[in-house]
Amino acid sequence: MENLDVMVLRTLRDWRQAGERAMLATVVRTWGSSPRPIGSIMALAEKGAVVGSVSGGCIEDDLVARYTQAHGGDQHMPGGAPAFVKYGITADEAHRFGLPCGGTLELLLEFDPDPESLQALVAQLEQGQLMQRTVRLADGAVTIAPAASPAALEVNGEHLVNTFGPEYRMLLIGAGQLSEYLATMARFSGFAVTLCDPRAEYRTASDIPGVSVSTEMPDDAVKTFKPDRRSCVVALTHDPKLDDLALLEALETDAFYVGAIGSRRNAQARRDRMIEHFDQTEASLARLRGPIGIYIGSKTPPEIAVSVMAEILAVKNAVQLPPETEVARAKSLRAD
Repeated sequence: MENLDVMVLRTLRDWRQAGERAMLATVVRTWGSSPRPIGSIMALAEKGAVVGSVSGGCIEDDLVARYTQAHGGDQHMPGGAPAFVKYGITADEAHRFGLPCGGTLELLLEFDPDPESLQALVAQLEQGQLMQRTVRLADGAVTIAPAASPAALEVNGEHLVNTFGPEYRMLLIGAGQLSEYLATMARFSGFAVTLCDPRAEYRTASDIPGVSVSTEMPDDAVKTFKPDRRSCVVALTHDPKLDDLALLEALETDAFYVGAIGSRRNAQARRDRMIEHFDQTEASLARLRGPIGIYIGSKTPPEIAVSVMAEILAVKNAVQLPPETEVARAKSLRAD
């Protein structure tokens, strides 16, 4: 599955290029609990089609009822300058719109966004460019420009600025059943996935739709992949000749997650090798994760993939996991 923001913007572009009226809704503020984070977007066509999400579904239903002819009513989508709308201000509204207790969110609604600007934005995002989209609130005029780094949404009395793309990416070292499950989970979590394995007899995940396959040696594949702050590198071969150099190369990048599968004993042996033979230190290996995953008692490849994907998403979302979820610590506690 492709990046959700790109999907929303591409669909909105297609509607507008076809001459359909449509709007773009962006979550700009939240108070208390909120189902979707600030910056989330949703596109709505006047005929009632929806892509993306700004809540758990009830607010989407209200927007469809208010701004489309989906139910055969006489309402029409307005035009003109963008408009702000709030949901969940009262307890009754929170209940009506399915917001958690105390939850309130504010949306910016842009009516009939310019299709040429959308086309230019989507084209850059499809090329892997991080982009900044600025909306002038007075009239809805949009400018786009490359962004140097990811940034949180900004809104003031004059402009809304939202940063989009590029996709989160995953590089898997080593083909096999586990990599198939993990690649599939990463794909439906919005990651672009590349599988690297120079061993032809092990490459089994090439049939997964959307997964790129590399036959380079893993350390060369890491260089080609060029991990950035939206990238993770996961070694799954259990073979030091393949895993170690790739992991060392990945640790020199801005990848938000670098880790390798294996037991507690194998993870410690890997660290010892890297310190003894590759001039590493405990400090230089601080970002190296292993054993990877969170402890859920997983034994089978699909369960292990769930465990690993959960940890990757937690790190991506800057969630501090309890120490008891670390595989090594949890197994030590159980052994005691």
